[in-house]
Amino acid sequence: MSNNDAFNDEPVSGYVKVDRYNDEKIEAVATHYKDILGQLGENPEREGLLKTPERVAKALQYLTHGYDIKPDEILKSAMFQEDYSQMVVVKDIEVYSMCEHHMLPFFGKAHIAYIPNGHIVGLSKIPRVVDAFARRLQVQERLTNEIRDCIQNTLNPMGVAVVMECRHLCMSMRGVQKQNSVTTTSAFTGTFLSNDKTRAEFLRLITASLD
Repeated sequence: MSNNDAFNDEPVSGYVKVDRYNDEKIEAVATHYKDILGQLGENPEREGLLKTPERVAKALQYLTHGYDIKPDEILKSAMFQEDYSQMVVVKDIEVYSMCEHHMLPFFGKAHIAYIPNGHIVGLSKIPRVVDAFARRLQVQERLTNEIRDCIQNTLNPMGVAVVMECRHLCMSMRGVQKQNSVTTTSAFTGTFLSNDKTRAEFLRLITASLD
């Protein structure tokens, strides 16, 4: 990878933030996008588009850098033994991802809870796990399940709950063009599946305001 275009090479506990570009991949992808511009009826040689193929290639590499990250290692880097068995909730986690069907963005918020079973995890690691899975070509349903399974399999808690609310530009900009539609997905394990009161408490907490 080249460091010439690095945004930030600072190592982050559990993984190295991938803000660097692979020059060979950038050149290959940019070449295809130059052809695509021509196929769309544009002139890729005009001033405003001269650097567009390279910019798009760099943007795509950044938006899909989650393939280079192991989300379970993020959690393992900050696991601590702790005698705490009540619900831990991290809500309103920003989500930005790319729909694999149309290569258009979807974005929104994730709300995540787990009930520790001998181990807790540094709170900042949960949003990083979300980002690691989101920075890939995705569908919201799979993204929800992947986050749930990673936390369950790594921490082995008594239960995991994930709710995700997103807007999809493939719905807003094309097709049915329903600008205000929000898609909600959920995934649960353990106590959140078997105990209605626990699940209801989680849903109450993620909709409650601190004001």
